[in-house]
Amino acid sequence: MASPSDTQGAPAESGVPEVIHRRRWAILVVLMLSVLVVVLDNSILNVAMKTIASPEPTGLGAAQSQLEWAINSYTLVFAGLLFTAGLLGDRLGRKKVLLGGMTVFGIGSVLAAFSGSPGELIGYRAVMGLGAAFVMPATLAILVNVFEREEQPRAIGIWTAAVGLGIAIGPITGGVLLEHFWWGSVFFVNVPIVIVALVAMSLLVPDSKDPAPGRLDPGGVVLSVVGLVLLVYGIIKGGQLADFTDGRVLGTIGGGLAVLVLFVVHEKRSDHPAIDVSYFRKPAFSAAIAAIALVFFALMGVTFFMVFYIQSVRGYSALESGLLILPLAVAQLIFAPRTRLVVERFGVRTVCAGGMLLVAGTMAGFTQLAVDTPLVVMEVLFFVQGAGMAHIMPPVTLTVMQTLPRQKAGSGSALNNTFRQVGGALGVAVLGSVLSTAYRDGIKDTLAAVPGLPDSARHAAGESVEATLGLAEKLGPKGQALIGPAHDAFIHAMHVTALGSAAVALLGALVSVAFLPRKGAAPGDPDAGRPREKAGAGAGR
Repeated sequence: MASPSDTQGAPAESGVPEVIHRRRWAILVVLMLSVLVVVLDNSILNVAMKTIASPEPTGLGAAQSQLEWAINSYTLVFAGLLFTAGLLGDRLGRKKVLLGGMTVFGIGSVLAAFSGSPGELIGYRAVMGLGAAFVMPATLAILVNVFEREEQPRAIGIWTAAVGLGIAIGPITGGVLLEHFWWGSVFFVNVPIVIVALVAMSLLVPDSKDPAPGRLDPGGVVLSVVGLVLLVYGIIKGGQLADFTDGRVLGTIGGGLAVLVLFVVHEKRSDHPAIDVSYFRKPAFSAAIAAIALVFFALMGVTFFMVFYIQSVRGYSALESGLLILPLAVAQLIFAPRTRLVVERFGVRTVCAGGMLLVAGTMAGFTQLAVDTPLVVMEVLFFVQGAGMAHIMPPVTLTVMQTLPRQKAGSGSALNNTFRQVGGALGVAVLGSVLSTAYRDGIKDTLAAVPGLPDSARHAAGESVEATLGLAEKLGPKGQALIGPAHDAFIHAMHVTALGSAAVALLGALVSVAFLPRKGAAPGDPDAGRPREKAGAGAGR
């Protein structure tokens, strides 16, 4: 037991032990299973929102704010603890942390499935977020320690494809389960997957850790958790209020940023930092982290409004909407494992910038969608967007992981996932606010013309297209006049939001061009963007 662990924790020069090398692809399958269940749970919940909002016994009778917190409690805990979880994996052993995280995630899933109230569901979702925070960094860190450097691009491409698969099959799985079982089945379905994964991990996955982790840095850990939680909470609150100028939002976000600045200052001065902040001085590392945050900012914002477009405007069911989003995952499954070949030919910089431009183009393409646009247009846009994502995530993830020493893989994976979560949360909050504001402006005159409608009801009906359509249903035949204007107002708001997403993706393309490694430079080279670097430099690090 000690030998594999110790060898795996050694620097990259020592290589991977033969006994582990022989079963590396089986290990990758197990790691993909753990990633799949975590990502699947997030995407599967989206289609269950309407059912959970239904009165008992169909659902829990959850209010809109409670539904939002059922999602956000998971995100808040997940994002806040990712960095700490990565550090603990480097110190205690990534296999131990992975097994513990999967166990907590499985227990949280059972509790969430049998929640008796919206409050219980919110709490148990937080437990699931706690488990997921320890799963995600560990999987990528183990992958880097199982595969030799030359095989890591292919392995990370396959790992990324598993993330895309989870995003796509979640809504489909949720739709099937809700048609045949109770609402809690969308959480209980995790349990058999977790059990299989735990058994396979125990048998196949080797342990690894930093052989010289140094002293603990409790001050740095506390500052990182407090800073990230405050920042993410402020972002979420701003999205809920649709007002980022609110004093509570500004205070929370400002407090989170201030604590994170203190964290950076503390780490720079500490002789045993939780993370070496000098990594961010490497252009390739910082650019890759920025690209991850920007692309998920754009992607999550679009995912948010596309669900309403497909279900509320086009009238498709949860299962049908899941099937319609499938081309996004199919493209990732096709292209992500092969991205390494394109990178070998054109370089990380060109491939990532090209992927960002594809994503930006599809975001702009969503402005062509209307109430009666042929579905094939949307399907093509989803497929191209998935292809763009497939040419961004594997190379930037590889850049992050290969910039750091192998023994610090947990920290690198945690940073990768933390910026992805923060970027995604910010995208949903900011672009969701843009969508809400644009929709309210577009529908207010129509609602003002409804005779006898109280101000409180008019305000509530203007919050979203779902709220307006709900009012139309309550008004009966008189409410039919609201449906057309509601659809038109939402389409306009969606177009505005899509253009905002496209602008963010274009910014990501500029960052990629400016700072990611040139062709011929190894992704892990600290100064890979400099012309003098030769191909393969640093490969033996």
